[in-house]
Amino acid sequence: MKRRESKSKPGSATDEGAVSKIDDDDAALFRDAVRDVAPLIASDKIPLTARHPRPIPLQIQPDGQTAPDDSLSDHISLEMEPGDEWEFLRSGVSRQTLRKLRRGYWKIQAQLDLHGFTRDNARLALVAFLNSSRERGFRCVRVIHGKGLSSRGGEPVLKTRIGSWLSQRDDVLAFCQARPEDGGSGAVLVLIKSPVAGTTK
Repeated sequence: MKRRESKSKPGSATDEGAVSKIDDDDAALFRDAVRDVAPLIASDKIPLTARHPRPIPLQIQPDGQTAPDDSLSDHISLEMEPGDEWEFLRSGVSRQTLRKLRRGYWKIQAQLDLHGFTRDNARLALVAFLNSSRERGFRCVRVIHGKGLSSRGGEPVLKTRIGSWLSQRDDVLAFCQARPEDGGSGAVLVLIKSPVAGTTK
């Protein structure tokens, strides 16, 4: 009479013991693999909130296509004494408009960061940014030109040029230095003409 071999059925104690041993082996391997891993140091970066919109990517024109209309001159300058706050108001626009812009009446809807840009690249980027903002119906945008802490003389290289370029745009009603929480002397807030009726509401 043949001796019948005993086979463990799925789900039996023998199978459970094998699974448990595999799990223990995997856990031991994992602990061994991560034993030298240190926790990440807490970052001091503050995530952007709704008050700080994401920058609009610079639109690079494919070969053969026309670049943004660049009719801004480098030879028109605005008078500004060192340390003065930037401000500009289009002729015919109420002074109250500038005060409202300075106080944050309009929400910042887009921003352009020009850190590291050359003069020519900054001008083209500014033109493309303003055109895009106008097409999207944005009223208030921020242009970050930097505080010039690492430049010669400690003055922002692009600050004066940006003021000059903005003043040449007919769709720019006003601009002023940003509030401290919006960039202070390293940024400028720009009020763009309404695409509907050119009002400042």
